[in-house]
Amino acid sequence: MSPVAHIPSHRKPRRATSTRALRAGVTGGFLTLAVAGAAVPASATENNAAPAESTLEMPTVSATLASTAAQTADATQQAASDYELQAQKDQAAAHAKTAAKKAKAEADRKAKEAREAARKAAAKRAAEAKAQAAKASRSAERTTLSTTTSVSNASGNAATLISFLKAQLGKAYVLGSSGPSSYDCSGLTQAAFKQVGVSLPRVSQDQSTAGTPVSLDSLQPGDLLYWGSAGSAYHVGVYVGGGKFIGAQNSSTGIVERPLDYDMPTGAVRVL
Repeated sequence: MSPVAHIPSHRKPRRATSTRALRAGVTGGFLTLAVAGAAVPASATENNAAPAESTLEMPTVSATLASTAAQTADATQQAASDYELQAQKDQAAAHAKTAAKKAKAEADRKAKEAREAARKAAAKRAAEAKAQAAKASRSAERTTLSTTTSVSNASGNAATLISFLKAQLGKAYVLGSSGPSSYDCSGLTQAAFKQVGVSLPRVSQDQSTAGTPVSLDSLQPGDLLYWGSAGSAYHVGVYVGGGKFIGAQNSSTGIVERPLDYDMPTGAVRVL
């Protein structure tokens, strides 16, 4: 062995340099990380060697994004539901307001019609009452006028005759009776005219021709009325004025005062 020994050189290996590239891409819900590393070898062979490349798939934030998206969708749906519910409430309130307004208008219309109907009814009743009062007043005036006319016309013998007849009102009718407690028709007229000095036949047939015939349109108080034909009358009475007569009608009524239209006579004679 040479005294100069050959000592092999121990060269420290060059620190390997690495190049890493981080590539991020969202593909299929994963983040791809590419790491490229190249070591520079001490020899030329190592220098020419291609860098090694490795691909790493890492979990991504897809779960978080999905959760957030779901929450957002839920919130959006809830907001839409709230908006729809509020819209329905607003629509219902508007409909209720419109219905209430219509109901009030209808109630006001009916109340107005009721007041108008009541006013018209009251006015009608007042008019009818006024008309009735006016009619009663006219009737009273006519009665007063008739009474006054009768009293003024029935002067002297006629007044005495009528006074006697009125005193007999209410007494009984008895066929063939001449008073003083009861009479038949001709018995009453005979007794009445006797009070003023006029003598009449006893029966109605003869009394109907005992005086001067007069028309029913020209009657005066004290005229003798008859029913049936002159000379064969079946009933007699005395006109007392005011469109009335007094007579002994029948056993049911006795001696009464009646209007001429109660039983219109056939004719009349004037004996005073």
